[in-house]
Amino acid sequence: MKDVYQEVPQFENNAFLLRAVMPEDAEALLAVYSDKYALPFFNSDNCHGDNFYYPPRERMTQAIDFWMFSYENGWFVRWSVVDKTIGKSVGTVELFTRASDDGLSGAVLRLDLRSDYENRGIIENLLTLLLPRVPEYFTSPVITKAPIYAVERIAALQALGFAQSDHLLVGEDGYAYNGYWEK
Repeated sequence: MKDVYQEVPQFENNAFLLRAVMPEDAEALLAVYSDKYALPFFNSDNCHGDNFYYPPRERMTQAIDFWMFSYENGWFVRWSVVDKTIGKSVGTVELFTRASDDGLSGAVLRLDLRSDYENRGIIENLLTLLLPRVPEYFTSPVITKAPIYAVERIAALQALGFAQSDHLLVGEDGYAYNGYWEK
């Protein structure tokens, strides 16, 4: 297994580039993390009360700084999802390995997209780009959240072979979160 914390790998297809999040992404990511219609799809489980709603630019910049600090400390990797047709970030992907005895261990994938990108085709495109590379850097299975109202996301996950988990993800504070899918 390659050490993802030595250098953030880049992944690319005809539509998207996944690369390390950078301070220069703040303006484009502000459009994602201040999008009230995208907010319900963000997975903020076990994130110490953070809901990933960052309407002031200063707060978006602080979040990016924290994501970069977290990478440097080996906590998680956060990629910027760059739409190649517009040359801007339209979301982020986070991955980290989670070991637990609650039945949900493996690579936790968080996908945060602008609301106009929250559709089956785009999600399938992004995950088809990323999923084959996950085992090179993280343990299996891949675990991701899709609440019951995330119909486009769930359709994409099912098309890619994910199944809804019977397990709840138990957070550090003992709270049990539902809505997880595994592959």
